[in-house]
Amino acid sequence: MTVLGPRLVVAGTHSGVGKTAVATGLMAAFRRRGWQAASAKVGPDFIDPGYHSIATGRPARNLDPWICGTELMGPLAARAGEGADLLVVEGVMGLFDGAADRTPSSTAEVAKCIDAPVVLVVDAASVSHSVAALVHGYRTWDPAVRVAGVILNRVGSDDHEAMLRAALGESGVPVYGALRRDDSMRWRSRYLGLRPVAEDPAGVRCALDRLAAAIAGSCDLEGLVRLARSAPPLLAAPPPEPRRVVGEKGSPRVAVAAGAAFSFSYPDNLEALGAAGAELVSFDPCLDEGLPAGTSAVLAGGGFPELYAEALADNLPMLGSMADHHRRGGVTWAECGGLLWLARSLDGSAMAGVVDADATMGGGRVLGYRSATTTCRSPLGPAGTEIRGHEFHYSATDPDGDAMVLTGRHGTTTGGFATPSLLASYLHVHLAAYPAIAEAFVSAAARSSPGFEQASSAQR
Repeated sequence: MTVLGPRLVVAGTHSGVGKTAVATGLMAAFRRRGWQAASAKVGPDFIDPGYHSIATGRPARNLDPWICGTELMGPLAARAGEGADLLVVEGVMGLFDGAADRTPSSTAEVAKCIDAPVVLVVDAASVSHSVAALVHGYRTWDPAVRVAGVILNRVGSDDHEAMLRAALGESGVPVYGALRRDDSMRWRSRYLGLRPVAEDPAGVRCALDRLAAAIAGSCDLEGLVRLARSAPPLLAAPPPEPRRVVGEKGSPRVAVAAGAAFSFSYPDNLEALGAAGAELVSFDPCLDEGLPAGTSAVLAGGGFPELYAEALADNLPMLGSMADHHRRGGVTWAECGGLLWLARSLDGSAMAGVVDADATMGGGRVLGYRSATTTCRSPLGPAGTEIRGHEFHYSATDPDGDAMVLTGRHGTTTGGFATPSLLASYLHVHLAAYPAIAEAFVSAAARSSPGFEQASSAQR
């Protein structure tokens, strides 16, 4: 068993309240003060955790009860916080916002699962005494959610701050900080949220230094640490792990697409594949001239390949290497951005041609959780494999593909492309919930390796 120690959840009253900047700035400020902060993000986000990692110097985790189930929130939070002085969990959207089907998925649900106090980030730009009513509503809506304090954001002046503090003083909710309006603290954004750290890590570090200094000067860091320590110790069993694939020729090598164009991957996914026996090695489809030597399988996750379409298209040796890998029966799993790279073309630029489809941008936003069932065998398992995941993209492929039946809030569709050695779709999967899929993928990689003999189940 693992003990989940000091922890707090930083939540917003609504999306866009500055919650990500405040949460990440707190992580950086804690670290600079000498406390080792760990981090987690509620929901299926890839970009915010990249900022967390820069702030904390540790891998950032995701806590997604819709995909992984509420029973895994404690174990995954304990894994995230292991060896740290405290765990800071950044919420998603507003405190009580979640999936349309009302399946547990909100920040509030995660806070209850891990029994953590909540610090509410309030946009105070256009409010004075009404802030007390606002906070009162959030505090009393669900008594099982412990809204234990407030950080005021975008405060206009000393008088404004005094007015806000006086109003909240009558409510009994502590104010742990008040941050002034400052346009220099606005974080660069794009249509999927913040720009990924991989595009400008040095710039992100500079921005975090400014943000951490502002928060250290405006927030009660010691008080927040005391609040985190008020959370009772939580015993959690380790998350389930896949069985290890053992073979006489060693571990199958899985090449993981990385670099500025492909920066979306869950640490838990990579760790699950490693636990299943894979040797993971990264490569950059924009810069490298071919897949790493000895590659048995390719994992191409999400990112923004559309911004690097010219570099990807110009890298003919890499495109040829990927196409040759597929022709030889090498195993491939692509999610979202990886699908665009494997297509014949992306907005007219030639891509790898592994998937018999053309991709275009600008088709409108597609966003939401999906329950998926595969229609044919793929490296993730036989036809009928059931998976929960998430889609978020502004692109489309022609054709859509029919490798999965996908059910979401707007009904049921089909999508994705599959063969026994390939799965490419828009669906992002969190493998902490699916150790059997991690094992299936590594097993498929092992079978594709020349001379690699997989051990029988009795040897595992």
